[in-house]
Amino acid sequence: MLWLNQAHASSFTPPQGTEIASHWDQLYSFLIYSSLISGILVIAGMTYFAYRYRRRSENDKTAYISHNVTLEFLWSFIPFVIFLVVFAWGWWLFHDMRSMPKDALEVHVVGQKWYWDFQYKSGRKSSGEFYVPVNQPVKLIMSSRDVLHSFYIPGFRIKQDVVPGRYSSLWFEADKIGKFQVFCTEYCGDGHSAMLAKVNVVSGKDYEAWLAKGDPYEGLSMAQVGEKVFEQKCSACHNVSAERKVGPGFAGVFGSERKFADGSATVANENYIRESVLNPNGKVVEGYPAGVMPTFAGQIEENELVGIIEYIKSLK
Repeated sequence: MLWLNQAHASSFTPPQGTEIASHWDQLYSFLIYSSLISGILVIAGMTYFAYRYRRRSENDKTAYISHNVTLEFLWSFIPFVIFLVVFAWGWWLFHDMRSMPKDALEVHVVGQKWYWDFQYKSGRKSSGEFYVPVNQPVKLIMSSRDVLHSFYIPGFRIKQDVVPGRYSSLWFEADKIGKFQVFCTEYCGDGHSAMLAKVNVVSGKDYEAWLAKGDPYEGLSMAQVGEKVFEQKCSACHNVSAERKVGPGFAGVFGSERKFADGSATVANENYIRESVLNPNGKVVEGYPAGVMPTFAGQIEENELVGIIEYIKSLK
């Protein structure tokens, strides 16, 4: 029946990208169907008893009804069995998700307001997206540079808090080639909703080719490098237009006079942009709160910093 198909979890959840995702959807569907059947039985029973034992006259008195051992046993035992099934099923899935395969590919993940960084054992780094081979276990070793974040891939049905000062882990094995969205699901400030990333699941051959490429900016001009860095690390708080977001828009910034909260002013040149990236609270623009933008010192390469400067220069 159509309505039964629509009640299945896979009909309204993101497309499954792992085998474990299908198992979770089956458990979720079992809960939905159990709740649906229980609800129908309870409402039907209430309706029947309300009609069957309705008061027919002023003198109509309800006869004394003793308890029914069989009914009382059934309406206690059946829910108990359902709860046991759900517990055992959930525990099996939880145990599977927390048992890390020894041969898993390890990727280090670092969260910071408001973007994700990824690093592989080979030294390959990326921001805002990472690549994994299809049909191979992948272990994510995660930490945060600032506040509590939460790494969530809906298509894989996995989520894990990312905590400052310690490591947390999860794993997955993608069985479909494609792109899957990553969200932060722990509120972490103004740019929380824009703290996104992508998982690119590719063939083993394409993964090895990407890993061997080394330089993610090969063949790009400095302004194009800056544009790519902006999309990965800056777009949560800044616009390419002059429109204000969490921070100032970038269009027309270079060469303009910038007025600061302490009453001083300067012309936005290369040194100003560099300082704004590495020490953002050194000169806070008038009308903006201090302490919102984190420092990128030690987290951005020199060529990326130069790229940001050249990209801002190109925005009119």
